[in-house]
Amino acid sequence: MEIYPAVDILDGRCVQLVQGKRERAEFYGEPGAWARRWIEEGARALHIINLDGAFGHSGKNAELIRDLIREAGMTVQLGGGIRSIADAAGWLKIGVERVILGTLAVREPDAIRRLSQEFGSRHVMAGVDARGGEVMIEGWEEPAGDYLAWAERFEGLGAGSLLYTNVDVEGLQQGIALDPILRLLERTALPVVVSGGISGVDDVAALRRSGAAGAVLGSALYSGKIRLSEALEAADEKQ
Repeated sequence: MEIYPAVDILDGRCVQLVQGKRERAEFYGEPGAWARRWIEEGARALHIINLDGAFGHSGKNAELIRDLIREAGMTVQLGGGIRSIADAAGWLKIGVERVILGTLAVREPDAIRRLSQEFGSRHVMAGVDARGGEVMIEGWEEPAGDYLAWAERFEGLGAGSLLYTNVDVEGLQQGIALDPILRLLERTALPVVVSGGISGVDDVAALRRSGAAGAVLGSALYSGKIRLSEALEAADEKQ
């Protein structure tokens, strides 16, 4: 199972939010320094989110993110503010391994099919951000329907993977909610990367045993509640 340290960017700074709320932001400094730290500590991939983009300012942080992608030299999955096929294509052309489509995937589902056909499905990740079992879009402000139904639809459209984020536990550092993850894994054959609530090696081990393809580490990593080396070890252990 792959571990993705999160590098979430707001106003040009590395940040972690609680349940996606801008007013509950913890700022941690320069994103590039954190990306380099995670790489030095053994990360094989990074999860970069342009939170300004998610909140409606898609062009903000673009140059900073381009620099991060060039410097990383490894797998990067990128989300936040990708509101058009052109946006997604532009990022893929400069070296992003996977674009995460959230609001765009719901508003224009055909974008998944078109991008998968042009670039290959492995480069297209559909975001399943759920609160109370319902997909949330537009910066997690607007409900859009059952998360399992959307996951099945995204798979049918040609997405190569899913990013499942449980908004109910995101940023709380109180552990994952495993049941909705298991239900999702039962309904789709796609690789599922899980985000939200991961607070210790037990959560990482539980996700590995569940069959999840990856885990995104955010708040618990930045607060020191879990070390990247511990997470990598737990993710790589045999069943």
